[in-house]
Amino acid sequence: MALVGAVGQTVNNAAYNAAERDLNNPKKSRDSQALEVAVANMNLGIEYMRQGSYENALTRLKRSILAKPDYAPAYNVLGMLYQRLGDPIASENNFKKAISLNPSDSSTYNNYGLLLCDQDRPDEAETLFLKAANNPLYDSPEIALTNAGTCLINSKPEAPENYFKQALNKNPRFSYALLQMAEIYFKKNEYEISHQYFDRYQDNARHTPKSLWLGIQLCEKLGCKDDMSSYTLLLRNQYPDTAEARNLE
Repeated sequence: MALVGAVGQTVNNAAYNAAERDLNNPKKSRDSQALEVAVANMNLGIEYMRQGSYENALTRLKRSILAKPDYAPAYNVLGMLYQRLGDPIASENNFKKAISLNPSDSSTYNNYGLLLCDQDRPDEAETLFLKAANNPLYDSPEIALTNAGTCLINSKPEAPENYFKQALNKNPRFSYALLQMAEIYFKKNEYEISHQYFDRYQDNARHTPKSLWLGIQLCEKLGCKDDMSSYTLLLRNQYPDTAEARNLE
């Protein structure tokens, strides 16, 4: 989700080849030609990332920066790629470079926050998530707010609920925040409220092992045996190799 929000739509090889040909088009400025090549290569890099072809992704992203060294979105994507490659130093350096080139890009703040949260730096991550969410030009503040809440579950257990509520104020159908709220109220033993959030979640998203296991636990508490059987069957059939399915044994 963050990947799509950060960089937009992908293009195919034909678009890349067309952009390369435009370098020889005298009607276009050199800078606009370079930008087209940078965008095309970045989008191909994203597509390779989605396929798990990280070496090809790295090649394309480096070509993007070679074409236009001041193209901030390419550094943002490189930051995500290096995080997947297990190189947090290179990841952080690229996020910092992207921010230095475009200090108002919320997607970079959000992605950088995810890296810092993964590095057990929740306070720094929270600051970045809030920078993303508080940008009036950001079209998905619920993502950053939910990330902030999720990141702080262990370090600031009093904070997540407020962030999830803020996220749902921005987007009442945001499934990630709905499931987090259902879990919070389940842990508070407020099962009816938890079930309300859970119902909203399943109205807006496909079930995951995590959501199905929560549904099973909720139904056990509330006595909804038919739904409990349905969730159990789904968990066993669709996600048999998960930790949640093993909980059924």
